[in-house]
Amino acid sequence: MALERPPGRGCGALRRCVLGAALLLGLRLCAELRPSGPRSPARSAPLGPAPQPPGPHLPPAPGPPRGASRRQVTYVRSGRRAPPEGGGSGTLEPGCCAPRGHPRRKIACNHMSTDSLATDASPAKKPWSVCLDDRFGLAHQIRNKQCRLYSLGLGSDDTQFEVSLANSGCEVHRFDPSVKSAHLLKSRRLWYHRLSIDWRDPHPAVAAQNPHRNTRKLGTILNEFGHHKIDVLKADLESAEWKVLENLILEDVLEQIGQLTFAIHLHWPGFEVSGGDSSVVRFWYSLLKEVELKGFRLFHSYKDLSKPQLFLKKDIFNASSCYILSWVNTRWT
Repeated sequence: MALERPPGRGCGALRRCVLGAALLLGLRLCAELRPSGPRSPARSAPLGPAPQPPGPHLPPAPGPPRGASRRQVTYVRSGRRAPPEGGGSGTLEPGCCAPRGHPRRKIACNHMSTDSLATDASPAKKPWSVCLDDRFGLAHQIRNKQCRLYSLGLGSDDTQFEVSLANSGCEVHRFDPSVKSAHLLKSRRLWYHRLSIDWRDPHPAVAAQNPHRNTRKLGTILNEFGHHKIDVLKADLESAEWKVLENLILEDVLEQIGQLTFAIHLHWPGFEVSGGDSSVVRFWYSLLKEVELKGFRLFHSYKDLSKPQLFLKKDIFNASSCYILSWVNTRWT
């Protein structure tokens, strides 16, 4: 009588053979796709042209070169290859060959200022933070009365952070379209401007039809005010922050900023951000990655539990639709 083979034994061996073959094929493809020859690290491949030394004013935003399409933030998965000769935006490297040694954790900030909000327990207040470690220079700028803060908001009554830095010696400019006067000096160092920060300047024809709608890109306002550096940029733009951040990256304005403290909103994709959930998340991640590639390091994050627990319109337990992230520019001079 023939012996019966135990059930499933042959299937298990077949599965192991198939998995082994797939693994070998993946390793071979990874080796073949790895670029030959020397390659610069991912950090040395910025999104656009290398920034020029700052002059008395920022240069206007460059237009698309030689009829090429408008630059966009590339989805960042594992870095980029160097662009080929003659231009081009470069291509993404395969996910299996990610470069090593890329820093992703927070840096330690030993002297972080959140004192301006520490005595107010109102849930509407948020812990905006700046790093006052001497290695980053903001404390020195404050002591010398040479600090400049830009605050971008949409009708928020929370101004304790701005008032605190103004009292400390910073020149503070708060941009809010709800302000009644075009330019209002609230105190010795605190200015209010009836301006709204956008990721594009208005079309001249539209601007002529709406003379009271004052919308500008941040780079345009820097040119108009004659400012070429901002020590601290604070933004709470109710989901417009993603497109504004993209504009700061694409037009190389980010290098002119010492510290960023941004409220990011996750309950929906944001203005003019389309695609499925995976595309939206890749876009958000790519922006945050580009900030890191510009030399910024995260030193503080805050989850606002007073906001709904939504992520891309989905209810998620113990999450928040709003986070405050604070970065310091490690290349700031």
